[in-house]
Amino acid sequence: MNTHKKRSGFKVMTSLIGLVKPMTGYMILAILMGLMGHLCASFITISGGFAILSVLEKNSLHLAVIFAGMAGMAVLRAVLRYAEQSCNHFIAFKLLALIRDKVFGALRKLCPAKLEGRDKGDLISVITSDIELLEVFYAHTISPVAIAVLFTVIMCIFIGSYNPLLGVIALAAYITVGVIIPLAVSKLSGDMGLVFRTKSGELSAFVFDSLRGLPQIQQFGTGRKRLAQMNEKMEELSENEAKMKCFSGRNTAVTNTVILFFDVLMLFASGMLFVNGAVGFDGVLIPVIALMSSFGPVVALAALGSTLQNTFAAGNRVLDILEEKPVVEEVSGKQNIEFNGASSENVTFAYDKTKPVLKKINVSAAPGSITAIVGETGAGKTTIINLLMRFYDADSGEILIDGKDIRNIKREELRRAYTMVLQDTWVFEGTIKDNIAYAKEDASFDEIVAAAKAARIHSYIMSLPQGYDTIISEDGGNISKGQKQLITIARAMLVNSN
Repeated sequence: MNTHKKRSGFKVMTSLIGLVKPMTGYMILAILMGLMGHLCASFITISGGFAILSVLEKNSLHLAVIFAGMAGMAVLRAVLRYAEQSCNHFIAFKLLALIRDKVFGALRKLCPAKLEGRDKGDLISVITSDIELLEVFYAHTISPVAIAVLFTVIMCIFIGSYNPLLGVIALAAYITVGVIIPLAVSKLSGDMGLVFRTKSGELSAFVFDSLRGLPQIQQFGTGRKRLAQMNEKMEELSENEAKMKCFSGRNTAVTNTVILFFDVLMLFASGMLFVNGAVGFDGVLIPVIALMSSFGPVVALAALGSTLQNTFAAGNRVLDILEEKPVVEEVSGKQNIEFNGASSENVTFAYDKTKPVLKKINVSAAPGSITAIVGETGAGKTTIINLLMRFYDADSGEILIDGKDIRNIKREELRRAYTMVLQDTWVFEGTIKDNIAYAKEDASFDEIVAAAKAARIHSYIMSLPQGYDTIISEDGGNISKGQKQLITIARAMLVNSN
C-alpha cells in the first residue's frame, strides 16, 4: 500500500461509473433534463435567426409566435438547468457517502497488516480531499458526456437538414472540440495529476506527523528546520499546481481558436452553397447561428481534458484502497465461541515468506491466568499477538481459541472473545463514563462500574471530585498514561462482558 498503481483514465472512469448503478434512474433523469436544457439554450439563439427571416418576410404573426416561444424556452431553460444540477449533485453526494463507507470498510479489512508503514496523513488525504474531488466526476462529467453525445446527434441532424455538407462540418467541429482536444490534452498532461495528488498526500502526511511529534520538535529545537521542510514541500506542490493551471489555460485557448475556425468554416461553406444555389438565405443564416450557439455541451468536455487529470488521480488513489486485497480474508458463517483458553500449535510464520520469525511455536494461555511472553527485541513476541488477533495467518500450524481454529471464526466473533490493549492508548474528550461506554453504547451504569472494578481503576475514579462524570480533556487532562491504559482496559473488558 506504499505505492500507487497506475491505471489508465479509462480504467479509472469505468470503475467509478460502476458505482453509479444504484443511482441509474436519477442519472437518466439528469441527462434528459440537461439535454432539453441545452437544446432550449441553443434554440433561443436560433429562434433569433428565424425572427430575422420573419421580418424579411414581413410575417408579424410568425414573429409573435417566435418571441413567445423564446420566452418560454428561457424560463424552461432555467428550470431544467436547476433540476439537472440538483439531480447531479444529489447523485454525487449520495455516492460520496457510499464511497466513504466502502473505503472505511476496506480499511477495516486491510488493517493493520496492509496499513503498517502507510502514512496516516496520506490516508486522511485520501479519505477527505481525494474522495471530495470525485464530486467533480459524478456531478460534472458523467451526465455532461452523455448530454454532449445526444446533443451532437440532434444538432448535426438539424444543421444537416439544410445541406449534408453543413451537417458534416458541424460533426467535425463537435468531435474536434469534444473528443480530440480532451484526449490530446489528457495524453500531453501525462502523470501531472497523479503527481499532484501524491505530493498533496505527502504534504498532509508531513503536517500530520509534525502535529503528532510537536512535543519532540519543541524538545529538540528543530521547529525552524521542520518549518523549512514544510515550506519546501508546499512550494513544490504550488509549482506543480501552477503547471496544471497553465496547461488548462492553454487548453482553453486552443479550444476557443478551434471553435472560431469552425464558425468561419461554416460561414464560408454555407456562403459557397448559397452562391451555387444549393441553399437559400435561411441555409446560410440558421446553420451558422446554430453552430455558434451550440458549443456549450462539447466545450464542457474540452475542459475535462485538464481538470479530470486531478480527479482521475484522486480516483486512482481511492481505488488503490478499494481494490487492495487484505492479508487475511474474512470467513463466512458464524461460530459461537467463548474464551476457554488460547493456544498455538507448531506455528511457523514469516512476514516476507522467506525468513521465519516464528518456527514451530507452541504457546498456551488458560482463562483467568496470566501468561507472559518474554524475549529479545525481534524474537517474535508481537508477531504471536498479531497471529492471535488474526491480523496475519500462520504459514503452518494452528492458532486455537476455545479449541477452534481461528481461521474458521468470523473476525467479529474473535473480537467478542478477547481484546488487545496496546501500549499506546487513547481517551476521548468527554467523561470517564462515556470513555468506558465507548465500547458498548447501550451499557448500563452497573456494567460500566463492573468493568472499571475489573480493570482496577474504580477506586481511583471514585476519588475524583465528579467520579465517573469527571470530564477528560482532549489531551487527556490530568489522567496519567497508566490511568489512560486502565480506562482502555475497562473499555475492552466491557466488550468482553457482551
